[in-house]
Amino acid sequence: MGKPSRDRALSETEARAVVRRLKISPQKLNLVATMIRGKKASTALADLQFSRKRIAKDVRKALESAIANAENNHDLDVDALVVSEAYVGKALVMKRFHARGRGRAGRIEKPFSNLTIVVREVEEAA
Repeated sequence: MGKPSRDRALSETEARAVVRRLKISPQKLNLVATMIRGKKASTALADLQFSRKRIAKDVRKALESAIANAENNHDLDVDALVVSEAYVGKALVMKRFHARGRGRAGRIEKPFSNLTIVVREVEEAA
């Protein structure tokens, strides 16, 4: 006996991909997420491919996963997909210490982030 099924959180024209524990601060990741928010999926993929940010490669993989979820799990048209939401959340923060002068220690924080990308199918305006 399994868990009872629950209603789908997204509408029928949406698909989502979540990446957890990306090794980058949420502030830096949000710069890349803002870059693709609201664009067509194909345009967003091209922008991420030629972006100079290190994390753009991981964001591109997440977007490709969301597109694949839309195509395979929800039978949506890939050419009509738009990145409707791309938001960033905090994950864990590793705390480290670095030796400083006079016997003191400096605190170093190594933040991680979560990324959620939602793609939506839109009808072309005729």
